[in-house]
Amino acid sequence: MSIRVTDSCIGCELCINKCPFDAIKMESGKAIILENCTLCGACVEVCPVNSIEINKSINNDINLDEYKNIWVFAEQRDGEINQVVYELIGEGIKLSQKLNEELCVVLIGSDVKHKAEELAQYDVEKVYLLDNEKFKNYNDEIYTTAMTEMIEKHKPSIILLGATAMGRSLGPRVSARVETGLTADCTELDIDVEKRILLQTRPAFGGNIMATIVCENHRPQMATVRPGVMQSPSKLSHRKGKIIIEDFVINNLEIKTRLIEIVKEIEDKVKIEEAEIIVSGGRGVGSGEEFSMLKELAHVLGGAVGASRAAVDSGWISYNHQVGQTGKTVSPKIYIACGISGAIQHLVGMKSSDIIIAINKDSNAPIFNYSTYGLVGDLHEIIPMLIKELKQGKSFPEAATAVD
Repeated sequence: MSIRVTDSCIGCELCINKCPFDAIKMESGKAIILENCTLCGACVEVCPVNSIEINKSINNDINLDEYKNIWVFAEQRDGEINQVVYELIGEGIKLSQKLNEELCVVLIGSDVKHKAEELAQYDVEKVYLLDNEKFKNYNDEIYTTAMTEMIEKHKPSIILLGATAMGRSLGPRVSARVETGLTADCTELDIDVEKRILLQTRPAFGGNIMATIVCENHRPQMATVRPGVMQSPSKLSHRKGKIIIEDFVINNLEIKTRLIEIVKEIEDKVKIEEAEIIVSGGRGVGSGEEFSMLKELAHVLGGAVGASRAAVDSGWISYNHQVGQTGKTVSPKIYIACGISGAIQHLVGMKSSDIIIAINKDSNAPIFNYSTYGLVGDLHEIIPMLIKELKQGKSFPEAATAVD
């Protein structure tokens, strides 16, 4: 896209007053568009003589046929691969089969060759390894440049990243560098086989609708995917992907930022995204003090504590525990929803749980429509009874039956 001012400009300066980015100035009685113009079109709408034109034609110089294969960015911290990477590999396998293209993994880090060998044991064709001491800690500038050079060299058709802090930082920067689109926070991926394009589905309007987004005219097609919504594959003993070591020169880069210190927050022994059992509380819990019994139940079960947005917004528990549209997506074996009504924004983050147990005194609460088991009653009475039964050595199903 581009913008220009024609000779019919009368110098009325209405466009200058309308521009929200101060991207227009007057020169010799004619409007001049500056470099910081965002092509928002506000000036076009206000011009009385239609002298400002935006060219919306698509640059078709790119040869889409040159772009092949699906890439998964293997996010790692301290040499440990993020769980979402395996979920993306599982989804990438399905997509690659529909496109009949190779599934590849890109691993950037320091002393992580053993992790590349581990990733190669999954159903992937190649693992691109960029191993350098300067990759030890994540740096936007270095990682973005490395990924950009890799894309320009190998031309992948699709790139998948986890919708994590790192993925949400790296993805937009890379897509801007290579001038392509990016769909953030996807919960579903598919392929339009006829057009050979990626169908990227994500919640919109607060989770009330699901929007499917496509990137037809640019490559690669990029998406960040919510952790916990895809299934991880198993390792394969009969085959191993090829590890390709890539050279990347860092010394010539002008690095504008420097890592001074990493401060790790120690809160839960069990990460909520990785927990097999989650005890989650909502507005019905009543207060931050009452969350102590949820924490006790989670401790007895060897699980983690979750929360709805209402509980987090009330200050009863930190954001790290929030499950839902604006929180984390989880898929534990057992999800116990305590005092949670079941708004769609919360359901989007936990509906893939194997077993959902709802405890709510409102028998009409929407959560019961999605629960495997439902307990209608006061959670302040039910949960202490559960804890008592569990501490006496009864298994969870026996304790649940006793309460019911």
